Order: sequence, then C-alpha cells, then structure tokens
Amino acid sequence: MTPAQTWWRTAVVYQVWPRSFADSGGDGVGDIRGVIDHLDHLADLGVDAVWLSPVYPSPGVDGGYDVSDYQDVDPLFGSLADLDGLIAGLHERGMRLVMDMVLNHTSDQHPWFSEHPAFYVFRDQPANDWSSVFSGPAWEARDARYYLHTFAREQPDLDWENPAVRTKIHDLLGWWLERGVDGFRFDVISMVSKDLEHGTPLGFGPRLHEFLHEVHGVTGEVMTVGEMPGVTVEQADLVTDPARDELDMVFTFEHVGLDQGVTKWDHRPLHLPVLKACMARWQAMPHGWNSLYWSNHDQPRSVSRFGDDGQHRVASAKALATTLHLHRGTPFVYQGEELGMTNAHFAALKDYRDVESLRYADEAREQGQESDAILEALGRTSRDNARTPMLWNDGPQRGFTTGEPWIPLPVSTVPGAAEQRTDPSSVLAHYRALIALRHSEPAVAHGDFRLLLGEDVRLWAFTRTYEDQTLLVVANWSVDTIEPDLDQTGELLLGPPGTTLGPWESRVVRTG
Repeated sequence: MTPAQTWWRTAVVYQVWPRSFADSGGDGVGDIRGVIDHLDHLADLGVDAVWLSPVYPSPGVDGGYDVSDYQDVDPLFGSLADLDGLIAGLHERGMRLVMDMVLNHTSDQHPWFSEHPAFYVFRDQPANDWSSVFSGPAWEARDARYYLHTFAREQPDLDWENPAVRTKIHDLLGWWLERGVDGFRFDVISMVSKDLEHGTPLGFGPRLHEFLHEVHGVTGEVMTVGEMPGVTVEQADLVTDPARDELDMVFTFEHVGLDQGVTKWDHRPLHLPVLKACMARWQAMPHGWNSLYWSNHDQPRSVSRFGDDGQHRVASAKALATTLHLHRGTPFVYQGEELGMTNAHFAALKDYRDVESLRYADEAREQGQESDAILEALGRTSRDNARTPMLWNDGPQRGFTTGEPWIPLPVSTVPGAAEQRTDPSSVLAHYRALIALRHSEPAVAHGDFRLLLGEDVRLWAFTRTYEDQTLLVVANWSVDTIEPDLDQTGELLLGPPGTTLGPWESRVVRTG
C-alpha cells in the first residue's frame, strides 16, 4: 500500500456529533452549516479528517442511529447541498470527510421495513433469548412474526444473509463515494453476520470476513474504520490485515470497559496497571492497525472518567491526550475533548435525553433503586455527558446557539474555544502541539512501542522507536509530585522541562 492509500496512519480524525456542535439557525440544534462555520477551528487544530456522525433522515429514537433514508439529509441538519458544501469546505482546507454508516439496522420508519420485510431478520418465533442492548428482549412481534432488534425496538436488524440487502448497501456506499466522501465509519459492523443459534448479539458470525471483503470491493482505497464491540486483538488483527482487504482499523471497547462491572452502570475502580496492560496488548498487532480514543458520542468525557475534572482538569486533560496520541494507531478526537470539556454534571433526570439513559433510569426505579443512586450512575456514565453543546466562547449559550439548546449546557467553567485559542497554556494549545508532533515526527505514527514501568500505579511511561529515533513518553496519572526512575536526557519535545513531574504533568523527550 502506498503512503497516499495509508494517509490515515499519520492522521488525526476529529469526530463531530452534529446535534451538539454548532447551531447556525437558532433552533437550538446543531446543523451542517454550523459545522461549515467552524471549519477554521478544525484547520487551526491541525486535524486531517472529520468523522461526521449521522445526519440522515431519522425519527431520532437513538440520536440519528435509527436511519430512515441513507441517501438524504434530515431537514433538522440541513440539506444535501449543505453536505456538499461541507465536503468542499473540508477539501479546500486539506481535510477529508468520513461518513458514519449504520448498516446493522435501520429505523422501523425506513421504507424497506414495510416494503421489503425479507431485508430484515424475521422468524416465526424468537430464535434465541438475546436481550437488547437497550434492555428487554431483542425480539419484537409484528404481523404474527418476530423481528430482531439488537438495539431499540424501533431499530430492526437487517438480514445480511440476503444478497439483495448487500447489493443495496454496496450501491448506497458507491453513491456516497461519488458525492466525494473520503471514508466510512461503520457502526457496530461486527454484528452484521449473526449466528442466531450459537452466537451472541455482538455478532462475529461465520460470514463476517466475507461480508467485509465484499464491502471493501466497493470502498477500495478510502479509509474504513469499524466499530466492533467485544472484538479481540486477534480478531482485529485479522480484520485490519492489509492483505485481507477488509477494514483499515477498528474501534475496540476493551479499554473503556475496565471500569465497569456486569453492566456499564455498575462502576468499579480502575487500576492503572490494568489499563496500561490493555492498551499495550493492542499495540502488538503484527499485521493490522488500531484506532485510539478515550471519548466519543457513546462514552463519558475522558477528563471526568480517567482524569481529574476539578483542580487538575487542565493538566489531566493534557496528560490523557499525550498518553493516547503517542501510542501507535490513529487518534480520534471527540468534539470538545480538545478543550478539556467535562461531564454534564446534571442535577435532575429531566435534563437527560438519551434513550439508553432514560430506559436505564426506568428499569432501575422498577428495581427499587433510589433516585440519588440513579443520578450518580447517569452523571458518571450516561452518553449525554458527551452530547452537551460545544463550548465555543464564554458568551450566551456558550456560542452554541442563539436559541434554547436541545439539551442543557454542561454545568461547566471550562473556557470556550475562543478564549483557549489565545492562551498558550490551554488544553487546545496542547492538542495543536500534539497533532503537529504526529505530523513532524515519524516515530509517533510508525515507531515500535515498548511499555515501561508496567506495574507503576502512578506513572504511564513508554517509548516509540523508529529507525534511529526514540521518543520517551512519561505521564503522571496522579496528584503526587514524582521524579520518575527513568533517564529523561534528550531533546524536550512537549511538556515541562526538568525531570520531576507535578500532578498530572506529562512529557515527551527525544532520547535517541
């Protein structure tokens, strides 16, 4: 593969969740014109591509991941002409567009569901006892039969075993490529091949590799990343092996499940050596490639989850970013992460909008849980923590809208992008420096990875080596002041000078 085909290995991708990015029309909902209005922010940040979460027509049961038309734009977000303008604006600035494709399921309002029931997984009786990701049985009765919905009942699963379904999917992917998109993020793509008798809702059925190879025949050289809950390192290495022509990289969930018990709402303390070891395992794929992320539209804010969103918010946001971006793989920045945005800190259930969160709250109440405990779990884990409006400035509604936001603003004193842009000590300035480092130092993208001090409960340290260059990365994941037992002699590339690290400080040094 040529460097032009593997541009994503040296790239940083920025995720836009359009509903909460920027509202250009004053209705309180972010839109495509709002994204266009802030392209210079992304260009200044230095990112190479934008992953645009779904803007397709949708009833909105699951935040747009219930698609009712794959080849149009929901009027809530604008029009196809607006999307064409976004593509052009990105290309003019040297950036690419990665479209989010939801191909495991559609909305039950998609015409296919009523006109082509054979496109969906229907059975005369439930084929298994699977539960929906959003609680309750995964089978729903309709017209004396039952259809599978891995997620909400309004999201029936497509039957990829039907060749006509795959043909439709290949056609719509080609249609988007002709419009000029530069890649695809495939939502829960591991679930499209199902073993209803012996498998699990996570998929990885017997025809997954075949289906992905067929899709690659359509997508060709554009970037593809697949969301794969439950994927193992070995499975990911197969799927992303360039010789197999399936996907370029995957989103794994292992590292973001380490602080969870039986369910995502069941919190348990995170032991840093366990997290370090998990990330290190994913560095060792012999053939494939990995994505790197702390946050996205489905995960709480990283500085609240893994860092310190109080006194040490700025330092911990920087340490999290340094640690992640210096691993081997393609980093994904979720909107607001470059500002060090925190969880929503909502005080009332009425402020939540997410279907998963509200169904959890209903179920927890039915089980007798106290309201305070439910709010504590939501405040820690709800997807709405990442879906509050972007903080563009310190003015009214933080510059997101001139109207009433569709969801309340986060309870936050985090400075907006406008204020951080002129502050050389800001989280935003640190992200700019990190992204520039990836573009200028080949070891960041291509270097071998070696974990150091694996059992240390406060320090995260590793090296990246490429040809005759070695970078030492050391981050203090604690509120202590530490002098690491490491040779830090060399050229300081990022972080404070010296050998001591204060609370949540991080440093990158060229040692060879």
